Amino acid sequence: MLGAIGVVFGDIGTSPLYALKVSIEATGAKDGNEIAQAVYGILSLIAWSLIVVVTIKYVLIIMRADNNGEGGVFALTALVSQRTAKHPGARWATMVAGALGASLFFGDSMITPAISVLSAVEGLNVLSADLKPYILYIALALIAGLFAVERFGTDRIGKVFGPVMVIWFLGLALLGATHVWSNPGILYALNPLTGLNFLFHHSGVAIAIFGSVVLAVTGGEALYADMGHFGLQPIRRAWLFIVFPALLLNYFGQGALLISDPTALDNPFYRLAPSWALIPLLILAFMATVIASQAVISGAFSIANQAVQLGYIPRLRIKHTSADEIGQVYVSKINIFLFLGVAGLVIGFKTSENLASAYGISVTGAMAIDTLLAAYFMVFIKGWNKWLFLPIFGLLFLIDLLFLGTNLFKFFEGGWLPVAVAAMCLLLMVTWVNGRERLLKARWTGAVALKEFLETVASSSPHRVAGTAIFMVPHQNIAPLALLHNLKHNKVLHERVILMNLQVVNVPHVKDDERLKIEHLTHNFHAVQVRYGFMEEPHVMRAVALLRAREFHFSLMEISFFVGKEKVVAKHSSPLFLAPFIFMHRAMQGATEYFKIPFDHAIEIGGHIEL
Repeated sequence: MLGAIGVVFGDIGTSPLYALKVSIEATGAKDGNEIAQAVYGILSLIAWSLIVVVTIKYVLIIMRADNNGEGGVFALTALVSQRTAKHPGARWATMVAGALGASLFFGDSMITPAISVLSAVEGLNVLSADLKPYILYIALALIAGLFAVERFGTDRIGKVFGPVMVIWFLGLALLGATHVWSNPGILYALNPLTGLNFLFHHSGVAIAIFGSVVLAVTGGEALYADMGHFGLQPIRRAWLFIVFPALLLNYFGQGALLISDPTALDNPFYRLAPSWALIPLLILAFMATVIASQAVISGAFSIANQAVQLGYIPRLRIKHTSADEIGQVYVSKINIFLFLGVAGLVIGFKTSENLASAYGISVTGAMAIDTLLAAYFMVFIKGWNKWLFLPIFGLLFLIDLLFLGTNLFKFFEGGWLPVAVAAMCLLLMVTWVNGRERLLKARWTGAVALKEFLETVASSSPHRVAGTAIFMVPHQNIAPLALLHNLKHNKVLHERVILMNLQVVNVPHVKDDERLKIEHLTHNFHAVQVRYGFMEEPHVMRAVALLRAREFHFSLMEISFFVGKEKVVAKHSSPLFLAPFIFMHRAMQGATEYFKIPFDHAIEIGGHIEL
């Protein structure tokens, strides 16, 4: 629970730095009376957005749609694809929905660190206007430090950041409670009719209001994406008993302050603190916003890991950072990509107010996709009462569409950026999936069936040499190209031949006693299927250890791994979209390194495949 507070809730936990301020400014309120009216209306909308979108939708409903403890859009996609696998149209629709949700999450992963850190550092303006020229440089330094420590893993980071975030949330609650105590009438904003009535009388700026209120719930989807890091119950308890109450108290405290002093609108969060506490609060805010970025960054690592396992993107180097939680991973290329994107956003937009215009589209789009996939899984696969839950999911989806639609109006003010990032990621994913399917079909063209090959071995009786050869094969019914090339050029076969196929299944983890499926063929050939969950890291030597313990008593020194290293080339008539697929295929991590095969036991045999 402490680790979850340190990693998962940073994003939504730092929203009080800017959400209420930006939302009230969106109403156009100027004098004290207008600001007071706006405070009650906006607070009501923020409070009920937190209740409905985060508490009811994510914490109580969608987080029940876990894939053996793992969450996130790809976990949902894997669950739904089990039902749609036999229907090509539905399968592709599910795949595109999952890819789009993941792509939008990547867009969010770039904006959240930028706006969170900038909003905290801008508190220096309250301390002294002379510090304004240094805000950008301090923000960039904090961001660089954040991404530099990512390689140590969320387990260690959570243990360090957890106590800091507990202090942060206690500080939020204390600062807010003191002002709520002085003006308890602010609690009238808990009435949902207050927000609806405010919208009714301010219909002209309703779109701008909704587009800003969503800033208070950003980070809700990270709770679900990070579920595999810490588990459902720690995240749920942390939200219900610590984070949610602290956020409400702080938002209402800011509202009480603004009613008594409308001039505090320039920065209501920092104005909550007495002057003697301003510097400690600034330091704590710096730390909290750096931690806030952990929620989406660690979620991005999880999403990337699942995307690799499910075949949505090329193989990447994935480092597991915890011996206890297999869901805790670090992906260096994603870390570099996000760092460059976040730094570019800070330099390009310069202020959190400007970045707020770019925020929202990616978050609300990802939330809408989560709702659709979760509704299908819960009602049509898990068997929840459709008469009760279809209307509930329908209402939740309408709320998502309302937030998404209002944020689309900010498209030309900066909202285009996360959309462009998401579109690029989606294009690459769809291109990779389509190109991969074409590659698998091309492998079948001119391929030799394994049954026919074994008949040839029986008739030609090639020379057999001592040892065990393990061929990594994409399919167990065809003879691998590496085997054919080795026999053609070296004129020999090993005494024992194992055809090893690694299969990723639609569950996060596979038990060791269910990992291997062994079929003994003729002529001392053996087909071995190694099953991995989509959250697991394939490790061939561990599979070999299981083989030794269960079936084959061979020495590790006598093993040779044969890995096909095919080069994909384009035909003259190939469609244009295959060019990026071929580039990604050539740039991806090699099979020897990805499968953790010792280099001194690996033999890579090349070949050409035309697409």
